[in-house]
Amino acid sequence: MSADAQRSGAGPSGTATGLDAPDRPANGPTFQALSTGRKIKNHAATVLVTLAFLIALVPLVWVLVTVVGRGVGAILSADWWGRSLNGVLPESYAGGVYHAIYGTLIQALLAAVIAVPIGIAAAVYLVEYGRGRLARTTSFMVDILAGVPSIVAALFVFAAFISIMGGVQSAFMVSLALVLLMLPVVIRNTEEMLRLVPDELREASYALGIPKWKTIIRIVLPTALSGTVTGVMLALARVMGETAPVLVLVGYSQSINFDPFSGNMASLPLLMFSELSNPEPAGQYRIWGAALTLILIIMILQLGASVVSRFSAISK
Repeated sequence: MSADAQRSGAGPSGTATGLDAPDRPANGPTFQALSTGRKIKNHAATVLVTLAFLIALVPLVWVLVTVVGRGVGAILSADWWGRSLNGVLPESYAGGVYHAIYGTLIQALLAAVIAVPIGIAAAVYLVEYGRGRLARTTSFMVDILAGVPSIVAALFVFAAFISIMGGVQSAFMVSLALVLLMLPVVIRNTEEMLRLVPDELREASYALGIPKWKTIIRIVLPTALSGTVTGVMLALARVMGETAPVLVLVGYSQSINFDPFSGNMASLPLLMFSELSNPEPAGQYRIWGAALTLILIIMILQLGASVVSRFSAISK
């Protein structure tokens, strides 16, 4: 037998031996063709899922078209983004929502400054350290907090910080109520992102002698940063349109107030609620304009979160 034949696995007669021969079935292909019944079921499931998606899409498109159609005239006004409603008569089409945009953003920002660190820390504890009764209690309380209505959060802040502690109604009190609404979203999203981090990364870090706390800060959290940022933006979008906290915890003002710790302060949801009592067409004009403005702000935040997530993701 020649050396070439031995290397190729051929026997004396030139045929391939069983040692190096490819593992192929003796009779026919490995996979059988789908039966007619399975094809029908597959097509039927595809049609039903597509139909359900289109049905769910109808109200969303309807809302967007209605809001854009009725509010685009307001946001295209030259004064809409740079003026308040101070001194504007109810029947006048003048003024803008500059004061309400500022109030919405500052309330959401203060809530995020408080809720994001607490939420991430709680998620890290539940994923990396949580064992025993305390972890189960924490997880249970997060689930309870996720189902708390916004009006209950607002009433709790009013009772605890205003009635008992003697605080005053202000935008900061609104932010405290929004913190209660943001926390479960931030915690659950961050928790899921941390669980997606491969254990091999943690084990490799431990093998190099790096302590656990530094592994979490330098390896785990940066790896989960992309999804965490997206979760924070979703939490912000969830609280920016809340009406109950602003109705209970702060009064409406037609002028700008830069101090979130005292005085009345407008926001886009509060402005829309205030204009509901305005019987003039200008009131409806401002309501639809404020609604479209809020949608645009949330959309910009979501796009910004997508950009941050893309550039903060660790390449493999």
